[in-house]
Amino acid sequence: MSSDSISRDAAWVSNFLASRRSTRDFLPTPVPQEIIDQILTDALTAPSWSNTRPFKIAVATGDVRDRISGEFLSRWGVLSRIMRKGLKNKLRLIYSRYGLPTSNRMIVKPYVPELRPRAQRVGKELYELFGVKRGDRDARDKQWGKNYSFFGAPVEMFIYIHKSLNVYAASDAGLMMENLMLSAHGHGLGTCAQGAVNIWDDVVRKEFEIPKDYRLLCGMAIGYPSDSPVNSFKAHRIGADEILFKTKKHK
Repeated sequence: MSSDSISRDAAWVSNFLASRRSTRDFLPTPVPQEIIDQILTDALTAPSWSNTRPFKIAVATGDVRDRISGEFLSRWGVLSRIMRKGLKNKLRLIYSRYGLPTSNRMIVKPYVPELRPRAQRVGKELYELFGVKRGDRDARDKQWGKNYSFFGAPVEMFIYIHKSLNVYAASDAGLMMENLMLSAHGHGLGTCAQGAVNIWDDVVRKEFEIPKDYRLLCGMAIGYPSDSPVNSFKAHRIGADEILFKTKKHK
């Protein structure tokens, strides 16, 4: 292979990687099973800790997807009210406990100061695109609730990791997920990784046979992107210099 050919291939790869963006509005068009099978096969070309592949995936489509989404939306309707101030909401929390996270409660913790500005920036820019004004809690809750309808995607994947390997399992799952997302992108599909759906693991377990040693990491919405303006949103991407540690100066 010539150096020119290698250079062209490298440029194509860079452009392809940069062109992938999160999709937040999907068409209801079903994804053919053969494409789902292929992107899962492609996902497994990612490297893994001692080749253990310490992850499993629950693929929700059709009625299963709809039942999970329906329960998520019901719980979010309650939780969003509970999170607001007021004695009535606190009493509802005490007596019913319905809507409270049943798993991954740590996700609701605030970001540390070092990381908070990045999250605040993308949140501000996204909500401005949605037309949600600052302080409009009802509109913000309604927009956040779209996570639980999976933004209209006909396929929702729930990624589980084996709890015995902790962060190493999460690392392997992350590698696998990136391959999956890039393969989906290559097939003309959009994807959106969703941490928001991992707080009600019991809902997913009601639909799938999931061993107790597996812990829900996140979800992923998959489908064909609509022409909604939200799908043209480009989140700010930091430069490589921001992830590099500086070398120490020795005397």
